[in-house]
Amino acid sequence: MLSLSRSRNQSRFGRSVSFGGMDYPDPKRKSNFVGKIILAASLTAISIIMLKQSPNFSTPTPFAIHQPGVTHVLVTGGAGYIGSHAALRLLKDSYRVTIVDNLSRGNLGAVKVLQELFPDYGRLQFIYADLGDAKSVNKIFSENAFDAVMHFAAVAYVGESTLDPLKYYHNITSNTLTVLESMAAHGVKTLIYSSTCATYGEPEKMPITEETPQAPINPYGKAKKMAEEIILDFSKNSKIAVMILRYFNVIGSDPEGRLGEAPTPELREHGRISGACFDAARGIISGIKVKGTDYKTHDGTCIRDYIDVTDLVDAHVKALEKATPGRVGIYNVGTGKGRSVKEFVEACRKATGVDIKVEYLPRRPGDYAEVFSNPTKSKNELNWTAQHTDLQESLRVAWRWQKSHRNGYGNALVMSS
Repeated sequence: MLSLSRSRNQSRFGRSVSFGGMDYPDPKRKSNFVGKIILAASLTAISIIMLKQSPNFSTPTPFAIHQPGVTHVLVTGGAGYIGSHAALRLLKDSYRVTIVDNLSRGNLGAVKVLQELFPDYGRLQFIYADLGDAKSVNKIFSENAFDAVMHFAAVAYVGESTLDPLKYYHNITSNTLTVLESMAAHGVKTLIYSSTCATYGEPEKMPITEETPQAPINPYGKAKKMAEEIILDFSKNSKIAVMILRYFNVIGSDPEGRLGEAPTPELREHGRISGACFDAARGIISGIKVKGTDYKTHDGTCIRDYIDVTDLVDAHVKALEKATPGRVGIYNVGTGKGRSVKEFVEACRKATGVDIKVEYLPRRPGDYAEVFSNPTKSKNELNWTAQHTDLQESLRVAWRWQKSHRNGYGNALVMSS
């Protein structure tokens, strides 16, 4: 029975029509409800637009998201000599790269070069931070989705380590611990660690294999060995993939002339022999100082295994490709051939065309007579062998960069984060 009666207390806009015991909303009330929905939706849309225009609003960047098919690598010390070359190789191979560096030894100019080479959004970012600041490191890991870490960041001069050992234990050992803690907290499962042949000290037998006992004789080697031990202990229960690369004396430069070695002036006394040779060839210093001529070698000077930086970063990428969860790999990265300091200086003379003067001095504390590698394990397990083994050619390539960058990377730099 149709009822059209209306209670006196019933609101006109709140009424309903009843058919056979079923209530249907009043059409006018329905129209009002739809209007409110439209108004609310409009206000929400306006609010979203305003938020997006607000400087405080940000959507997740590609660096904060794990993307299928893309491996995001954190490169600590990526503004440095070796780290920047590694970042270049990773970017060329289509990895996503985040560089973290405090620029105490690195060059922001190297980062700028990389940014210019790979400007596409989501390829490369640089974060200025000190790995000694645990809070900052944890924040970096919490805001970025890293798949792997290549840990290069370290002070790395034998002579300096004997003069300021605490700096080396803090910078190398303690900072590595900080990185590992953040990796553990945020589930990053792959570590490629930059270690050194200095952990072996002065072995009784040559060449050095990965089984050669580690007995470092200077704070640099000791700090690296301590960091290795921490990594190995951590790996036992974490199922992390670890690759430790112990490499020898690094030389050379990017063959295409985009990156090179530009140490700060105050480090010249402690720096690599190649840097000293180039400074002498450029007239920045009057000549080079060779410390130690009474070692038990064929010409009395130290013998080292000089590895080109291009080969070195190739070993890092191959190690990353071979890294396996729950497994630790330890590899020597060298040419397998030793060259004396006198031989090195002669090669540098030929590469630069300059008759570099040499001053012979007593031994430097913490040095060892002879060190060169047996890279057989790297060849068998990583499918890696040094390709740039012509010492003079590696020095010629590096000298070309030095001549065209007389002030290093210069000062016209733009910092980003």
